[in-house]
Amino acid sequence: MNPSTMKSMPRLLLAAAALLLLPSCSDQSQEPKTEHAQAVAYKAGVPGGTAVDTTTLTATIAAVYPSERTVVLNLPDNKRETVKCGPQVANFDQLRAGDQVKITAIQQLAVAMASESDQPDTGAAGETQVALAPKGGQPAAVMAKTRQVTATVTAIDVGHHTATLQFPDGQTHTINVRHDVDLTQRKVGEKVTLRTTDAIAVHVEKAQKP
Repeated sequence: MNPSTMKSMPRLLLAAAALLLLPSCSDQSQEPKTEHAQAVAYKAGVPGGTAVDTTTLTATIAAVYPSERTVVLNLPDNKRETVKCGPQVANFDQLRAGDQVKITAIQQLAVAMASESDQPDTGAAGETQVALAPKGGQPAAVMAKTRQVTATVTAIDVGHHTATLQFPDGQTHTINVRHDVDLTQRKVGEKVTLRTTDAIAVHVEKAQKP
């Protein structure tokens, strides 16, 4: 099947995630900006493939309010967001106005035909992993969540080159299939496994003193 384009992660979520780690020293010449890239990989004639959507956000800390544990971020497009930092933000006391926040969000969707022995996954539970740098260590934080669900092919339209999938919650979606995939070789009842992975890597760079 043709992997669909994935939506970018919300800007505020990216900004909040960036406040989980320790600042380091770096040049602060960059202005707030957002960069976006997409890539799709598949094998010709084989249903499925992988789509990767990458968003990189650069923001600058405009103000820090220690008593409220909040920071104000200057975001791209001249926007501002106030972010509340919970107790898990161990390095909050080292954040300063002028520090630059860099966040890379990666969303990956892998689609493949499942074997007949595979049982549909409810998709209700996901695997979450969080890795943070210890206080005083090098800046590093990676948060990743993976979810897998198995859908059933309930209809195939060879003329329009589409297939209808039914998910465990009962919802159905009709998707376009790549034209290099021979739909006459597919059949109703086959299983399709979709695995999504959301990952965020965050980094805070310390503003250089004049």
